[in-house]
Amino acid sequence: MSVSLRPPYPWPNTNGLLPGKTVIVTGSSTGIGRAIAITAAKNGANVVLHHLGDSTLDDVTEVKSHVEAAGMKAIVVAGDISDPETATKIVSSAVSTFSRIDVLFSNAGICPFHTFLDLPHSLWKRVQDVNLNGSFYVTQAVANVMAKQEPDVTTGQRGAIVATSSISALMGGGEQTHYTPTKAGIKSFMESCAIALGPLRIRCNSVLPGSIETAINIEDLSNLEKRRDQERRVPLERLGEPFDIAGPAVFFASDLAKYVNGASLLVDGGMAISLQ
Repeated sequence: MSVSLRPPYPWPNTNGLLPGKTVIVTGSSTGIGRAIAITAAKNGANVVLHHLGDSTLDDVTEVKSHVEAAGMKAIVVAGDISDPETATKIVSSAVSTFSRIDVLFSNAGICPFHTFLDLPHSLWKRVQDVNLNGSFYVTQAVANVMAKQEPDVTTGQRGAIVATSSISALMGGGEQTHYTPTKAGIKSFMESCAIALGPLRIRCNSVLPGSIETAINIEDLSNLEKRRDQERRVPLERLGEPFDIAGPAVFFASDLAKYVNGASLLVDGGMAISLQ
């Protein structure tokens, strides 16, 4: 009895994980977004760099120089990701410049630490708007473009979306009651998008960083006792760096992960499994 199979696709190109791809990175001026943008460029991608605005212009300009030093092209788009018009602007700029969007790294987010009992409602709303609503707006806008694209001749896929969730999606934080629900939401959002967009040959996954040294937690980690406690909980005996997250994120976006959909990868040095 013969079995009908789809035509086999060529083995993925690993001469650079994202050769000739066009990628969007939201929140790419510093931290994890910066590392993802640079790593993507070093793996052969042209990059659409998104940042908030004037306050981050110098930082994103520096990231652009790294992309160009890797021999790839970059454009810069500014705007508040919590505004749906920003997503529209990012997508239209990407399409007008590069004609196609292959990968979205939905990374933009904020985490202003605050105690719960006096947490202002305005701060609760702001974190929801940036982290969760912003991810929805840009993912929906990108997916609408990807859905109309011709499939990649190598994989038969139209695109990949990788969102930055957090270890905080799996555990709580006393001064992060406004933050952890958004990161759990992003993980869940990517799982639902994997189902909704999979038939369109668009893959959706998330990375869950552990304790990573960025501008978001620099003040919190300045408390040496708290820093040492976090380092002690990591079996690798160090906190993470942004480039520790960039590698797994780029892998998820690459053809090596062409059958990975709806997955979430915890990148925490082993912190979550440690009982120390």
